[in-house]
Parts: sequence; structure tokens; C-alpha cells
Amino acid sequence: MGISDEMIKRINALYHKKKKEGLTPEEAEEQARLRKEYIDAFHNNLRGTLNTIKIQNPDGSIIDLKQKAEEKGIK
Repeated sequence: MGISDEMIKRINALYHKKKKEGLTPEEAEEQARLRKEYIDAFHNNLRGTLNTIKIQNPDGSIIDLKQKAEEKGIK
């Protein structure tokens, strides 16, 4: 699932309600779920962006950042 404007608005609304008057247990659960979905979508988006980056080595060869990370044992 991607990040939608509605998701961000709901996260913000729950944040402001929590600061003002507190959340019901159901709302606190919803807030935690939405935050996790937001973070997961952000990480997936960032990973996709990083996987498209290419690095030029001093010798002029070009390597994918993903390939370079795999060579170093980074997931």
C-alpha cells in the first residue's frame, strides 16, 4: 500500500486528538497501524529509489548501488 493524502491526514488528525484529549484504545491501535503502514511504504519507496542509483568508479566503470551493496554484504 502506498502513502495517500487521506492516510497522512488521518495520522495527523489522530496526533492532534491525542495531544488535545487523548485517544480511545481503538484509535490508538489505528494510529499505530497507520504509522507502521506509513513507515513501511516510505522504506519501500526509498529502497526503490536507491536501487536505481548508479555509481561511477574511478576507472570509469559504472555499477548499480544495489550491486555494490550486495558486494559488501549489505541487504
